[in-house]
Amino acid sequence: MKTRFARTAAVLLATILLSGCGARSAGGTASYEMASQAITEDSVNAGGAESALLPEGSTATAESAQKIIYRADMQLESTDFDTARDTLLAAVTDCSGWLESSSLYGTAQDQDRTAHYTVRVPVDRYRDFLSLAGQVGSVQNLNEYAENVTNQYIDVNARITSLENQRDRLNALADQAETTADLLEIESQLSDVQYQLESYTQQMRALEGDITYSTVDVTLEEVATLTPTGTTFGARLASAFTGGWNGFVAFVQGLILALVYLWPALLVVILAVVVIRLLARRHRARHPRPPKGTPPVPPAQYTVPSPETSQPEDSKPKYKN
Repeated sequence: MKTRFARTAAVLLATILLSGCGARSAGGTASYEMASQAITEDSVNAGGAESALLPEGSTATAESAQKIIYRADMQLESTDFDTARDTLLAAVTDCSGWLESSSLYGTAQDQDRTAHYTVRVPVDRYRDFLSLAGQVGSVQNLNEYAENVTNQYIDVNARITSLENQRDRLNALADQAETTADLLEIESQLSDVQYQLESYTQQMRALEGDITYSTVDVTLEEVATLTPTGTTFGARLASAFTGGWNGFVAFVQGLILALVYLWPALLVVILAVVVIRLLARRHRARHPRPPKGTPPVPPAQYTVPSPETSQPEDSKPKYKN
């Protein structure tokens, strides 16, 4: 810290002395180069420093340093879908939370609705919401995750502090610039610093949002019978029988519905089969088959006449003795 103040004082002193001697152009360029080098070195020294997070003279405690993101996935079943959904949404409101996303599939007539909710609740009400949501229906699965992002939080915060200091110094140099070239160079570096500062600021906002509000993904399914949560062999066997029968009933119902939906096509197929059978019967009536056991009729034989028998008597040559 003392080194940083010494460098800053040296830069300002050099700027005043050079500008007072009348060497405006040379003095402006020299002061800009020295200040830029000091800013760059200070940025390197400050990058990743944890002391930038705390006021001077204070110390970090284990509670204040820990930055943890909590997430959970919960799967629920209920035979009364409407009541369970209303109770779940009321739990979100009671815990000062809000819905980040929601979706609903299925229909009430088929009793196969499934709702997906992404809930954001304050981290201090995270456990309360899990407890209230567990009372909505039968909990089938509950998975919890905790991610410690303390190092990432400290690093991003330190970079933001360093970039803010660099931005302030570049603004001060821009006010003191006496040549257009120096001013353009300062503005170019200031634009780069501002871009990096906005990027890290956005990362910090996302981190703080995830740390402050926990995320819980809830899936609520409508079922006719709750899935047993016991792990005994008898409970698993009963569940297998019930699931097999329900699957068979669902298959038969689906087949009947498919036949009902396809009745025009089935009617066309039946009419086509009837017409083909009628045409085949008419063809057999016009061309009856010989009775069984009847020998086949041999094909007609054709004899080629010889040249001697084929010529008439008058046409034969007559020889005289």
